[in-house]
Amino acid sequence: MRGLYLVTPDWDDTDRLLAVTDIALSAGASLVQYRHKRASPALRAEQAAALLALCRSHQRPLVINDHIDLCRDLDADGVHVGGTDSPVAQARVLLGPDKIVGASCYGELKLAEAARQAGASYVAFGGFYPSPVKKYSFVTPPGLIDVWRDRVSLPMVVIGGMTPLNAAPLVERGAAMVAAITSVYAAADPATAVRDFCALFRRA
Repeated sequence: MRGLYLVTPDWDDTDRLLAVTDIALSAGASLVQYRHKRASPALRAEQAAALLALCRSHQRPLVINDHIDLCRDLDADGVHVGGTDSPVAQARVLLGPDKIVGASCYGELKLAEAARQAGASYVAFGGFYPSPVKKYSFVTPPGLIDVWRDRVSLPMVVIGGMTPLNAAPLVERGAAMVAAITSVYAAADPATAVRDFCALFRRA
């Protein structure tokens, strides 16, 4: 796992969502997480299925935020859940050994270690910077990346207000993936934004 980790915005317009995601995948995004906190069950199922077909056409994985049952129903590539060990362990049992299971661990090494022991495929740390999408009550220190990198080989994703500029030092420290929403989906030129993110990993 390496590169740009694309997270979808809360858009109800499925055609628009697919169009920008297609551009991002064509430009080099490595993985898509479907996340729409306000979607109805019907819209969530519709959008997830459409995104899965799109990701399959680009041969990139799609993970579903929180909804393990939806992942199973669609046979998506995995899920992303909260950082406690119970959701991770539950997802691993329900999805089996071959699916991706990611865990939000915020700024807490204990959560990351618990997720690793419960079978997580990767851990996500953040927010590192203020985010226009998700409001964090804390700031994750960049030094956390150093500690995790030196301790464990499990890939880490960095999240929270990411731009190609401010993500660069985190990639240099060892972040395997950078998660972005607004920097891509709200960009005037999403393809260029994606390519700028991808360039970070070629330089690291």
